[in-house]
Amino acid sequence: MLKVFERRHSRWYEIILFSTLFQFVMGFAVVVVLPNWWHWGDFFLSWRLDALQFNTFLTNSTAYVVSFYILHKFKLFPGTRSLPFIIPTVLVTWLSVFAVLLLLREEVYSRPVLVASFALANAWAFFGFFIGQRFTKPKLALVPFGRALELADTTHALITVLQAPVLNGRRYDGIVADLHSEELPPEWERFLAKCTLAGIPVYHTQQLLEWFTGCVKVEHLSENSFGSLQPSFFYSTVKRAIDFSCVFLLLPIFAPIMLIAAVAIALDSKGGVFYTQKRMGYRGKPFTMYKFRSMRTDIAGKAFTVGEADPRITKVGTLIRKFRIDELPQILNVLKGEMSFIGPRPESLDLSRWYEKDVPFFEYRHVVRPGLSGWAQVNQGYAAEVEGMTIKLQYDFFYIKHFSLWLDILVFSKTVRTVMTGFGSR
Repeated sequence: MLKVFERRHSRWYEIILFSTLFQFVMGFAVVVVLPNWWHWGDFFLSWRLDALQFNTFLTNSTAYVVSFYILHKFKLFPGTRSLPFIIPTVLVTWLSVFAVLLLLREEVYSRPVLVASFALANAWAFFGFFIGQRFTKPKLALVPFGRALELADTTHALITVLQAPVLNGRRYDGIVADLHSEELPPEWERFLAKCTLAGIPVYHTQQLLEWFTGCVKVEHLSENSFGSLQPSFFYSTVKRAIDFSCVFLLLPIFAPIMLIAAVAIALDSKGGVFYTQKRMGYRGKPFTMYKFRSMRTDIAGKAFTVGEADPRITKVGTLIRKFRIDELPQILNVLKGEMSFIGPRPESLDLSRWYEKDVPFFEYRHVVRPGLSGWAQVNQGYAAEVEGMTIKLQYDFFYIKHFSLWLDILVFSKTVRTVMTGFGSR
């Protein structure tokens, strides 16, 4: 019986072609080795590279290894397999390595080879993306009971809803089932056991819903869920050190922008340049958050922006909100330890009290430091109403559950894209 249960891409040549090692080696050959092809004749004659060849080879190798490793890590999170994300990652990696080369004043390198390697890296990324779309999109069999049916119409995977506990000779990447469903008949339970013994992964519905959406459903949290939502104490400490260091590194870049923004605000409308507000912070402790003023001071309003065209927002305010310049004074909050660069956005005290009454588990988002940008902001945008805040909280819980350096880097990357496009500004 087990012979008819085969996992997708389980043949020996498929295992090799789709392995991480093979992809790394092939990419290295195309991106690093190929642009240096005219140097290899000299190398095999003398078995050594001169300074120009060695520096160029080392630079391209470092950039390729770093970009491959980052993209490999990012695959653990949703929304990281699209071209708008892959190409900027390759670009930033090569530029960063090249910047280090300039700082070290290594002037002996081949610019044509560096450019060719960078171009081939982008071409390889395009090729990998389209191959991935064709061959590596998850092909899943769905057990039609309980919450598993919520995934029947997803576009993130090739879904087949099973009508009987058999695979009919088809090969799948995995089986999806609601393992907590009381509707699951005994014959389907035996079917799941056979799939597991045959090496076909069986996924609980909740795992796939989180991976596809980047959210942790609030209404399905249990006592066990809170154990997995405890952020790493070690990384919390490391992250604080990173935040502190980044403030001093970024301040020379942000200072001129902040000065121009302050002058523009002062000339545009009456009132102070800065706006302060009490926000709910780390471990539920209120703090004073600093922002550039983006609203008129002679019109009263609520504790949050109302509507798409709030009349209180000034002309300069519209611009600095769109590109998140109004948030820059919060680096002072980061320096004081009240905020982090990445984390759930802090809410005003009035809104926090409102949400605590109507949104289950809302207070739990304060288990990590609030941030200038967060997982919810780069995926959802602005939200003030209860329904929108419930969705935002699901993104925040995903961030807390997967609290790590790699997720922070991913949020930072998406924040750069958000700033460039103005997504979610109000």
